Amino acid sequence: MLHKVDQPGDSTLSPRPPAAVRWAGAVWRHKWPVLGIGLVLIAAGLGLGRLLLGPQVAAVVVERGNLVQSVVASGHIETPYRVEIGSQITGTVADVLVREGEEVREGQKLISIEASELEAAVVQAEGAVAQAEARVRQLRELTKPAADQSLQQAQANLLNAEAAYQRASKLAASGYGTKAVLDEATKNLDVARTQVRTAELQVYTSSPVGSDYVMAETQLGQARATLNTTRARLGYASITAPRDGVLITRKVERGSVVQPGKALLVLAPAGDSQIVVQIDEKNLGQLALGQHALASADAYPDKRFSARLSYINPSVDINRASVEIKLAVTDPPHYLRQDMTVSVDIATARRDNAVIVPARAVNDATTAPYVLKAENGRAIRRPVKLGLRGVGAYEVIEGLAPGDRVIPLTTGVKPGDRIRVVVP
Repeated sequence: MLHKVDQPGDSTLSPRPPAAVRWAGAVWRHKWPVLGIGLVLIAAGLGLGRLLLGPQVAAVVVERGNLVQSVVASGHIETPYRVEIGSQITGTVADVLVREGEEVREGQKLISIEASELEAAVVQAEGAVAQAEARVRQLRELTKPAADQSLQQAQANLLNAEAAYQRASKLAASGYGTKAVLDEATKNLDVARTQVRTAELQVYTSSPVGSDYVMAETQLGQARATLNTTRARLGYASITAPRDGVLITRKVERGSVVQPGKALLVLAPAGDSQIVVQIDEKNLGQLALGQHALASADAYPDKRFSARLSYINPSVDINRASVEIKLAVTDPPHYLRQDMTVSVDIATARRDNAVIVPARAVNDATTAPYVLKAENGRAIRRPVKLGLRGVGAYEVIEGLAPGDRVIPLTTGVKPGDRIRVVVP
């Protein structure tokens, strides 16, 4: 059986392709121009839609919620006061027993000063006290008893002299005695009386109310006062901590010559701490004593602790237009350090169930606030009256209601523009 073989160029033997195939082939052969034309048509359609309907805008919804108005600022940690520790005497430092930053206890020895001269002065003063005490004992144990005995002897001599005088007087009066005997008796009587008076004076002066005893007691008191002074000065050679705390400054080393009035160490007492903050003058009207605050150290931003506004400086720093305030930290966390930088958030007012709008949607908030409200496909300028101003949000008193949609400032939309609202 014979088969016919098609030869090239024989049109009578090749069927013609369909029209759809021919059209697709033509499009494929001109694919790049066709693609360009398509993109132009798409862009034109989008531009026309944007022109007619406006750009898509992510609007924010006005809601109700609790709003806290606060003042945010930075400050540093301090103790309510600091104690400067110095020397009360002039001397050479023998040893410094503490380091900067060390915690110390009340009465702990901090600095030792060379004290050999002071120790010698104490020994000398102790000798003076012993000598004065011996003088008082001598008056009490020897001088006073001897004076008493001398007085008794003088009184006995006086009695004998008086008796002899009486006898001589009677003999002289009766003519049996001579004048010479009477004169001798008179003289002995006068001498005996003088001896009695002298003995009485000796007894008085050696008694507790007498001048010798008072003088001895005075000398003893002076010697004891001198001893106490020298012992106190010897105690000054050991400088101790006046109370518990942390040493934040050390300005002395071994061998230094110290003098009274110069601070050698600075102690931050343990206990309450405070935050010292410079607040912008414009926020002064929002502050009041007793307001609560939350603070966080810049070194520990995830940890927060409570503070309370305890002091507002009555004057304003004219150079910085700021006011110094202090916040008491009654329970400071263990990680706080002196002069550590902290951020504080002072709650100055609170409103529950308030109409809240994000701050990013409010224009000209300080003078004539307004928002761009999405309404009927357009951005409508709507003046608003603001109340409390929290962190990132404002309270709206008039002009908006919950559920309204407002346009953030960053969209670039102007009042009257057409928009297509998209809620994120």
